[in-house]
Amino acid sequence: MTLSTTAHLINEAVARGRAVPSFNVISLEHAEAIVGGADLAGIGVLLQLSENAVKFHGGMRPLLAACRELATSARSPIGIHLDHFESATLIDEAIALGSGFGIGSLMVDASTEPYERNVALTASAVARGHAAGLWIEAELGEVGGKDGAHAPGVRTDPLEAARFVDATGVDGLAVAVGSSHAMTDQTASLDLDLIARLSSAVAVPLVLHGSSGVPDAALREAVAAGIRKVNVGTGLNIAFTAEVRAVLESSPMLSDPRRYLAPARDRVSDLVAHLCGVIAGA
Repeated sequence: MTLSTTAHLINEAVARGRAVPSFNVISLEHAEAIVGGADLAGIGVLLQLSENAVKFHGGMRPLLAACRELATSARSPIGIHLDHFESATLIDEAIALGSGFGIGSLMVDASTEPYERNVALTASAVARGHAAGLWIEAELGEVGGKDGAHAPGVRTDPLEAARFVDATGVDGLAVAVGSSHAMTDQTASLDLDLIARLSSAVAVPLVLHGSSGVPDAALREAVAAGIRKVNVGTGLNIAFTAEVRAVLESSPMLSDPRRYLAPARDRVSDLVAHLCGVIAGA
């Protein structure tokens, strides 16, 4: 299978009235688990590298290269997305690397800036990103939970969203509709009516962040209401860490990391396969 692109995966999802499952990658094991889960489900997904993950590794190229190789050897279509990029330096680097390094899309996050500044920064990134062949996502309405910078309870206004999309030319819009980043239980309550109104108001696909805190049934309802890309990160980390902890507690003298990383990777693959069915299944 050749490396897919975000635009291709999103366009197929839009045509089917479904959404693209998009999973955050922190380590090589995350990437392997996500691709493995996508292959189990037979559904295309996005591997997402956040700005935080890039900073953790001291750069984006090594992990990007690993994701690209895994994607090209997968049985399912896999694309690569860069998520929540705020640093101007990293945005410039991502655009310079472009599709030649396997990147299909980039989320430029200026949502904590005043509206006009968000528009200006996003429009600049859109113009440069499109020239490099990238699909560009932005955020309006500050999805909660991200290091206290995004206010919980904030909601994206449909009229403002329509103006923002027109002013920036962005390809996808992350909206605040009740989910929150870093939730460790599935108790988020989504405003499905707002999702439907946003879907009617804007001409680009809607993106749901903070989806780990959303119950499966609500995810299905959100997709039915118009969400076309669903981001999952924390839920994978919870599953991964729980399995590592369980193995080490049962074998306290264990020192070979392969002995606890392999079952953790398998558990994440199973969760990814399940979520693929919820988000993108027929």
